[in-house]
Amino acid sequence: MRSLLIVCAAGLLPLAAAGDASERVPLPEPDLDGDQVVERSLAERRSVRDFANASLSLADVSQILWAGQGITHRRGYRTAPSAGGLYPLELYVVAGAVDGLTPGVYRYRPERHELIRVASGDRRRRLAAAALDQRWVRRAPAVLAITVVYERTEAKYGARGRRYVHVEVGHAAQNVYLQAGARGLGTVIVGAFRDAEVASALELPADHRPLALMPLGRRR
Repeated sequence: MRSLLIVCAAGLLPLAAAGDASERVPLPEPDLDGDQVVERSLAERRSVRDFANASLSLADVSQILWAGQGITHRRGYRTAPSAGGLYPLELYVVAGAVDGLTPGVYRYRPERHELIRVASGDRRRRLAAAALDQRWVRRAPAVLAITVVYERTEAKYGARGRRYVHVEVGHAAQNVYLQAGARGLGTVIVGAFRDAEVASALELPADHRPLALMPLGRRR
């Protein structure tokens, strides 16, 4: 499997190409000039578990992914800070009702702002079962999964690196919360799930550990 190199704060970071070239889905360019100020987004941030019966647009998914891990600088800096610029987070989208996106599991590739399909079929019900039958995981049009590769950070910081990774997940999740609210979407962070079952549902590589699920949908 060929690796890609992007320039980041720590130098050259290898990123494994995921999936076949025919499975790539280019995403719409993120909006960098929204109408809602950050103060209002902060004031209105809430956990949402009840979603409208409406699909998401590909632009919605694009903006959420960019908010979580989008690249904002030619040197590879992202929307969320990362210890040593090592970027251990990998984002996946479990799509069920997203306009322009076939149901399946997709991995976000920040350096090209695109999705790579890694598994076909609607996996929301299976993911909800792994998440102790939390129904909002099943009912949301899409679910964002935040996974991590601990080794990227631990290679530099040792055991302390695991703590840094967990802090980084919080940064990315809050970005998603605020971006979702600014677009009239809702989300909630879910940490109660059986890791092995989530990894199986997402068909994760062995070094990708799931740490959080974030169902996404339009607010009722």
